[in-house]
Amino acid sequence: MTVVRQLVRAALPASLLLAAAAQAAPVKIGMVETLSGPQASSGQAYRAGVRYAIDKFNASGGWNGEPVQLIEYDNQGGPAGASEKLKAAVADGVQIIVQGSSSAIGGQITEDVRKYNLRNPGKEVVYINVGAEALELTGEKCNFYHFRFAGNAQIRAKALVQAMKEAKALGTKVYSINQNYSWGQDMEQAIVDNAGAGGYQVVDKTLHDVNKIQDFAPYVSKISASGAETVMTGNWSNDLLLMMKAAKATGLKARFGTVYLDQPGNVSNAGDLAIGNFVVHAFNPEAAGAAGERFVADYTAKIGHAPVFVEPQTVFGLDMVTDALKRTRPVGGALDVNAFAKALETGKFMTPMGEMSMRAADHQVQMPLVVSVVSKDAKYKADGTDMGFKPVKVFSAEAISVPAQASCKMQRPG
Repeated sequence: MTVVRQLVRAALPASLLLAAAAQAAPVKIGMVETLSGPQASSGQAYRAGVRYAIDKFNASGGWNGEPVQLIEYDNQGGPAGASEKLKAAVADGVQIIVQGSSSAIGGQITEDVRKYNLRNPGKEVVYINVGAEALELTGEKCNFYHFRFAGNAQIRAKALVQAMKEAKALGTKVYSINQNYSWGQDMEQAIVDNAGAGGYQVVDKTLHDVNKIQDFAPYVSKISASGAETVMTGNWSNDLLLMMKAAKATGLKARFGTVYLDQPGNVSNAGDLAIGNFVVHAFNPEAAGAAGERFVADYTAKIGHAPVFVEPQTVFGLDMVTDALKRTRPVGGALDVNAFAKALETGKFMTPMGEMSMRAADHQVQMPLVVSVVSKDAKYKADGTDMGFKPVKVFSAEAISVPAQASCKMQRPG
């Protein structure tokens, strides 16, 4: 059989051989995400956004005439699982790793990628971070092969505080409650740092275990006793869902300023108590006009529900990734990861909310954000209720940008 193949190859024109070689190595994208366990709802939202963006790219022709291959790996919600799945992905020939749920997992992946690339020059992989927002990932842990397509605590808090203050909804007493790990600690610090600009006092702060608390009633009682007018939190997944349930059960009067209130289930869990609560997020279709309506219609047709929570930022990030792929020529029929990363450093993409761009200094995306409030007047409803997210203020990427951290010492290949 080998001899026959050699004879056939010898008889083929050189142009056909070159074409065959050019299509020999399809790009493989590995999603290392939390797809099972208590935090799976977040991981499945990231998966939906990734699938939509990759399917759209492949429908347009893919890369080098071949569809991009998406391979999914369940990290089971922990850094150790993510590390093992990353090894499996590399063994499968994956060149681009995508992950979003949890900065603890993101920290593990970025360090594993950095070490692997140092040991394997010429076989590098890139980490596309669509949701892990801890500052350290673009600070002391920044590296050339990590790109963040999400905000961070300083960016989120800056927008949230400014919009709530302008809406006269912030008050002068704020309670900070966050998960006790890198992201939650960053969010607590950002809430404190923005007190002067917001004109409020942080009356108390709580950092709690991640994804271990089943009853938030004691925490809600503490918030109520503090006299806080506003609760600011970066909580996500089950910790935010259960806190919303406890707030509803106790009739908490304080207003919430959040990052992830648009996670499915939160509005229905809170009921009418959700009205007047705020969220800072990457997309609001009502604020995005006709472009937003087109995106919602197409996403709903392809995925089965409207884009919510972390799904829009995931789509926008992957859109920038696939745009960089289009601008990266194959080398020997394969993807040159270093060339792709350099193309991504200069990436710009127009989303329904405005232009996104990648900052080369630390690989922190510069993206528009919108602050919305839960209202019955919202055009698009949430969780099957009569409430939705009414846009309050749209911020351009420039308006909410914060400087690159001095701790980021980007080392580039060559």
